[in-house]
Amino acid sequence: MKNSPETTSNSKFTNAWLPVKQIMNGMIQLDSGYYVTGVKIQPRNIFIMDQQAQDAMIYNLRNFYNTIDYEFWLIIADRPVDINLYLAELQKMYNNTQSNEIRKLILQDINKANQFMSVEYNVVDTEYYFIFQEKKLEILQKKLHNLISGLAGCGLQASQTSNADLRIILDNLLNGGETINFGTVMY
Repeated sequence: MKNSPETTSNSKFTNAWLPVKQIMNGMIQLDSGYYVTGVKIQPRNIFIMDQQAQDAMIYNLRNFYNTIDYEFWLIIADRPVDINLYLAELQKMYNNTQSNEIRKLILQDINKANQFMSVEYNVVDTEYYFIFQEKKLEILQKKLHNLISGLAGCGLQASQTSNADLRIILDNLLNGGETINFGTVMY
């Protein structure tokens, strides 16, 4: 159901003015009929490679970028990292260890992890995306395949964005990269 201009401008809810119809199958369907999707690229630190490998990767990426003949967006998004499971495992190891030396090492790891969880550190996982829009699904699939293949040729792993990835990207764009955590709402 479409909102009238008066309803849209007076609404307090984002979904009333955001042109997103739905998010499904790793794509955002817009009210205009376009689909927005892309690929998520696994990060790779080129600075641990030798100089020749770095130069080759940069050369391959430059050539790859020059083959893209449509508008795209490179997006870097930070996703908060939850290390509570890691902390729980460390605590279990600490409780099950009898050796004082090992317990001391595990306790140091627990303290370090708790320090990272504090407000002064913002533990995030940085994710990289190529995002584009297309109206025709068959062309969209071809572009996805070309992006994944082209990035593989550069030595990078990529896969189509998931619904969760797209929600993180929208959240970062709409909230300026700040994570909003709300408690449970009960009626």
